[in-house]
Amino acid sequence: MSAAPETKKAVVLLSGGLDSATALAIARAQGFACYALSLDYGQRHHAELNAARQVAQSLGVVEHKILPISLDAIGGSALTDPDIAVPEQGGEGIPVTYVPARNTVFLSLALGWAEVLGARDLFVGVNAVDYSGYPDCRPEYIQAFEKLANLATKAGVEGEHFEVHAPLIEMSKAQIIQAGSRLGVDYALTVSCYQADEQGRACGRCDSCRFRAQGFAEAGVPDPTRYRRAPQE
Repeated sequence: MSAAPETKKAVVLLSGGLDSATALAIARAQGFACYALSLDYGQRHHAELNAARQVAQSLGVVEHKILPISLDAIGGSALTDPDIAVPEQGGEGIPVTYVPARNTVFLSLALGWAEVLGARDLFVGVNAVDYSGYPDCRPEYIQAFEKLANLATKAGVEGEHFEVHAPLIEMSKAQIIQAGSRLGVDYALTVSCYQADEQGRACGRCDSCRFRAQGFAEAGVPDPTRYRRAPQE
């Protein structure tokens, strides 16, 4: 009797937000044994990390790590520097909520853990449609990081192949919500707001809140978000 094939492992970046929760659900649906990685990087609030814990438990990950890393020590973003206000009106160009090199740092840590685990698949919930213009959310970036992963690791140079999955990258927020709903994601557990309070209640004004509210409306799915005030039209 032959042994059952071993389930493939994947490391999934899990912020606690809507997109990363959906990416985790997709990885699980594709049959991966999921290892979730969250980063305590000096962000404005820890509500999203509390959300990540709940999402990880809800979606049945094998292991969930929360690693500390002090991106607030270099600042440069409204999400890591309390002296930079979170914009509430959108605007042109790359917004101040962009965190310098964040996805590169996060994916590098995920890659390191994947190599230790013997995993060859990374999942990240970046999106190039309903997003704020971040340069590290584009398909070209994901392709470049995958190339780096295969050049810069022991596993890669020994003939293994890493793949970086960005299953949401060409989906609208409404499509993401519809996909996650079909896969059983409890979006009430997630926190997307850039300036949520410690209870996880959203401001209803920042870019992330506006994209999220619009996504639920367009998806025809009831919005479970807890707001401190109603979302801005």
